[in-house]
Amino acid sequence: MIDDLDKTLEELLKRELPPDLVSQVTISFATPDGHFPPASVSLPAVDLFLYDVRENRELRSNEWQVERQSDGTATRQAPPVRVDCSYLVTAWASDSSTTPAQDEHRLLGAVMQVLLRFPTLPPAVLKGVLAGQIPDLPTLSLQPGPLQSMGELWQALGGKPKPALPYTVTLAVVPQPPVAAGAPVVDKLLRFQPV
Repeated sequence: MIDDLDKTLEELLKRELPPDLVSQVTISFATPDGHFPPASVSLPAVDLFLYDVRENRELRSNEWQVERQSDGTATRQAPPVRVDCSYLVTAWASDSSTTPAQDEHRLLGAVMQVLLRFPTLPPAVLKGVLAGQIPDLPTLSLQPGPLQSMGELWQALGGKPKPALPYTVTLAVVPQPPVAAGAPVVDKLLRFQPV
């Protein structure tokens, strides 16, 4: 499921970034540590580092969903667990750039515009199990995430601090398959007793 989210975000950026940027930029999901970029990533690059996955308890529901079939049977489905996937989005200039900071800021600004444009991920870019997911996949751009300190994160990664955008997508994860709800109720019997 998380790999489908990565593919979805890559598709969103490829569709929505200006064509001249898309042709030059690699989209990566590698750890932005002191060894970035890995051999598989050529610069310039946009990196979306998934640093946190946790349940969104504000969106928790305990109501089972009942789906009635045409044959009179029904299935029960546990409510999906809403999970926040938080990314740290960074831009990386080419090694040959004479103005790396400006190039990174320009690229990060273009990515920011794309991410802010979509409060939910558009259905056209959804990949794999995310396609057709209900409810829509809400996003949070430029909002404080679960990170306590950006400085501590960069120190833990062993990399140099650089501008970054926090970005969170909320998925609906179905923890178990539907179960048969039993025979449907077709009759009602009322008994009255004299008082």
